[in-house]
Parts: sequence; structure tokens; C-alpha cells
Amino acid sequence: MTLEEFNTLDEPAAAQALALCCVSENWIDGVLQGRPYDDLAALRHNADRVWSTLSADDYLQAFEGHPKIGDVNSLKAKYADSGNLAAHEQSGVAHATQAVIQRLASGNQRYEERFGYIFIVCATGKSALEMCELLEQRLENDPAEELKIAAEEQRKILQIRLEQWQ
Repeated sequence: MTLEEFNTLDEPAAAQALALCCVSENWIDGVLQGRPYDDLAALRHNADRVWSTLSADDYLQAFEGHPKIGDVNSLKAKYADSGNLAAHEQSGVAHATQAVIQRLASGNQRYEERFGYIFIVCATGKSALEMCELLEQRLENDPAEELKIAAEEQRKILQIRLEQWQ
């Protein structure tokens, strides 16, 4: 996908393209309203502007579009049509030891029980051990603070995905 292609798509197709970056309906609608974009910087700026206006419910909806960190089957199911975006982002898990994978699985379960949504982290460039350690640290956060952190991680992810629209 290029920015030029995105600008010329009909609205349903453009919404579908944005959903590969983030599934929050209000975010998608807000970004669509800014079309056409003169350049990638304008798109990315508006994506952040719209993101900053969203509610906690919108963030939670966005989180639903993510597989659990380290859950290979979930990655395949959720991102079968996305050109393996999430699989590439989570490539650090591919070389993890079984012990680290088990820690991630256990931590994911505890996290979801504590906060009510899956652990969101911008996995790009992080090893499985780094993600595991972040997960375990963030389990100690206050729920309101953790939602802010998770939302910022989601924002980073959508920006990385938009950056690929050269």
C-alpha cells in the first residue's frame, strides 16, 4: 500500500486498509475524514491527532485487533490477510526458549485477568525476554496508568504500520 493508493481507494477499501493498522472504528473514521493526504507526514500527524481524542472504550476496541504476544496460532488467525504484519512485529518471539514462551503465556493470562484486555506492547525490535520482562513489570501498574501505557504502545504500533505506506 502506498499513500497515493490509499488516497484513491473508495471509503470501504480505505477503512479496510486502516483496519490493518488499528481496528478502532472511531480512529478509522477520523483518519478517513482527513483524506486525501499530501504526504505521509500529514497522514501520521492526523493519525496521532485522532488517536489523542479517543476514549478508553476506543482504546479497548483497538486492543481487540491484536494477538497475544507469543501466541503463534492467534497471530496466524488474526493476521492471515495482513501480509503478516504482526508476525513480523513479533519476530523476537520466534527465537525464544520454551521457558520464556511459558513465562509469556502465564504473564498474558495474569495480565488479562488483572486488566481485562490483552497485553499490548510495541514488539518491534524487542526480544521475547524483553517483552516478558515488560509484561511482568507492567502487571504492577494501577489499571488507569496501565491503560495509558497500553494506549501509547498501540499508538506506536499503528505509526510503524503507517510508515510502511511509502
